Amino acid sequence: MIPTVNFARGFAACLAVLTWGGIGSASALDYPTRPVRWIVPYTPGGGTDITARIVAQWLTERLGQQFFIENKPGAGNNIGTEAAIHSPPDGYTLLLVNPANAINTTLYPKLPFNFIGDTAPVAGIMRVPNVMEVNPSVPAKTVAEFIAYAKANPGKINWATSGNGTSVHLSGELFKMMTGVELTNIPYKGSAPALTDLIGGTVQVIFDNMPPSLPHIRAGKLRALAVTTATRSDALPEVPTVAETVPGYEASSWSGVCAPSGTPAAIVDLLNKEINAALTDPKIKARLASMGSTTITGGPAEFATFLSEETDKWGKVVRAANIKAE
Repeated sequence: MIPTVNFARGFAACLAVLTWGGIGSASALDYPTRPVRWIVPYTPGGGTDITARIVAQWLTERLGQQFFIENKPGAGNNIGTEAAIHSPPDGYTLLLVNPANAINTTLYPKLPFNFIGDTAPVAGIMRVPNVMEVNPSVPAKTVAEFIAYAKANPGKINWATSGNGTSVHLSGELFKMMTGVELTNIPYKGSAPALTDLIGGTVQVIFDNMPPSLPHIRAGKLRALAVTTATRSDALPEVPTVAETVPGYEASSWSGVCAPSGTPAAIVDLLNKEINAALTDPKIKARLASMGSTTITGGPAEFATFLSEETDKWGKVVRAANIKAE
């Protein structure tokens, strides 16, 4: 004889599991049912912001709800990052991530969040080389010649950065570590004033993001010695990589998407699929390529590995150079 009470309880428990599982699945499958906020921790109009808006427009058209950009600059991108990380993990808040997130993990020892532990990696978007470039008055025309020139003039070469802890700064610190050259760091509040002084000859070298530097290089106002990525850039195909002279060197500006930790895997996978589709669209690829970038495709797990490796790499540079947040 079947114990009717136990059977009834067991049936009710199974029904509850099936019901809640069905609701969760339906919720993920129906996503999004309302607008999605995408936090960009920078002011509008920069390369990072433009990249996010290109992909947000694609997601809006594909998924039928608006993906709107909310700019939250400040504290080296930590304000926007914290706002996103502390949002509900329901897929309705996303975060634009870039090298600052990997760098800040070590640069700021008391952050109110753990970047790696508190985010769910969704997808990469693009990678942009930095450009090692000099004022034309500098006699070096290659990386090897620059290294020799710097070693012959230790501490006499002014090296512009866009502020302590930026990818522009860390790219130069990595170069110093791997070559043993001495350069005098002249920090600026952004690339624009740094490039102005580089063109004017106040400083002699910078490892700048490619987009703002390209017009000056093409106009002959600055001389590109190398790009910082592992492979050459289609935007400057004749310019070698730093790694062709300094084996193992690699630094770049990149961007991608994360969500708060705990965001349902089905939503993460859907977003990853759609972002990867955007990155293979010829028009979007062309727009990103015009900014000197290459796309980063792959699944969430691959992007998670990438973020972990970048965080570890830049952590070593921050500690070795004893860099402090401004």
